[in-house]
Amino acid sequence: MSRTTFFEVEVLDAKTKEQLCFLDKVDPHSTIGDIKSLFYKSYPQWYPARQALRLESKGKSLRDDEILQNLPVGTTATMYFKDLGPQLGWTTVFFAEYIGALLTYLLFFFRVPYIYSHTYAFTSSPHPVVTLACVCHTFHYMKRLMETIFVHRFSHGTMPLRTIIKNCAYYWGFSAWLAYYINHPLYTPPSYGELQIKYALITFAMCEMGNLSIHMSLSNLRVDGFRVRRFPMPTKNPFTWLFFFVSCPNYTYEVGAWMSFTVMTQVLPVAIYTLFGFIQMTIWAKGKHRAYIREFKDYPSVRMAIIPLIL
Repeated sequence: MSRTTFFEVEVLDAKTKEQLCFLDKVDPHSTIGDIKSLFYKSYPQWYPARQALRLESKGKSLRDDEILQNLPVGTTATMYFKDLGPQLGWTTVFFAEYIGALLTYLLFFFRVPYIYSHTYAFTSSPHPVVTLACVCHTFHYMKRLMETIFVHRFSHGTMPLRTIIKNCAYYWGFSAWLAYYINHPLYTPPSYGELQIKYALITFAMCEMGNLSIHMSLSNLRVDGFRVRRFPMPTKNPFTWLFFFVSCPNYTYEVGAWMSFTVMTQVLPVAIYTLFGFIQMTIWAKGKHRAYIREFKDYPSVRMAIIPLIL
C-alpha cells in the first residue's frame, strides 16, 4: 500500500522576502487555487482573487488550476506572494465599460446643454446618417451587454480596480470623442451619400451578427464556467466558417464592424478608434493563437491570428 507524501509550502512576501505563513501537510494533488484558499484563512484581507503566487519573487504568476506536485519544486515548496489589489468580477467590469460608453454617446446625440452652443440644445441633426450612426452604436453596446448577461460564461476571473478605471476612461473617452464630431451641428454626410451609407450599414450588420455567432460558439466550449480542452471549430452557422482561417474571428468581426462604422460616418476620430482597437485586438489574437498552437498538436496550420492568410 503506497504512502502519500505530503508537501510543505512556505509563502513569502515577494518584496520583503518575509515569511507570511507556513502550510504543513499539503496534499500533493492540491491546486494553486487550494493553496490560495489556505493562505486566505490566515490573511482574510487577501481573498484568493487578490492573490498572485509565484515560484520566483519576480517570476510569472501561477495559474489557479496548476497542481502542486506538477510544479518544479521539492516536497518543501517556497512561493512568493503579491497583493494584486482590490478586484472586480468581469461582469461588473463589462457593465461599467459598456453602459458608460452607451450613455456617453447618447448625451451628444440628444445635444444636452453645454456640449454645443445653447442654440442647438436638445435639437436633432437634419442628416439621417447621424440617427443611423446612433442606432448602430447603441445596438453594438446593447449587444455587448446582452452577451455579458446571456452568452459569456465567466469562471472566477477578476480585474484589478485600477485597471477598470483605465478601461472605463478609454471606452467613455473615445465614445465622447466620436459622438462629439458625429453629432456636431457642422457635421457633413459621407462623400458618396446614401450608397456609401447603405453598403457600410450592411457590412456593419453582418459583422455584428458574425461577432455574436462566434461568441456563442466560444460559449459552448465552456461547461459550468470551465473551458473544455478543445479548440473552436466551424459549425453549420456560416458566420463561424471564419474559424477555418483565423483563430479569433470574434476580433476579425469586431474590427470589421468598426471599419464599417468609420465608412458610414466618415469621421477621423472613428478611424483612429478603429486603428487603436485593431492594434489591441491583434495583440490579444496573436496571444490566443500561440496558446492554441502550444496546447494542441493537431491545431490547423492554415489558421492565422486575426486576418486570413496575412496576420
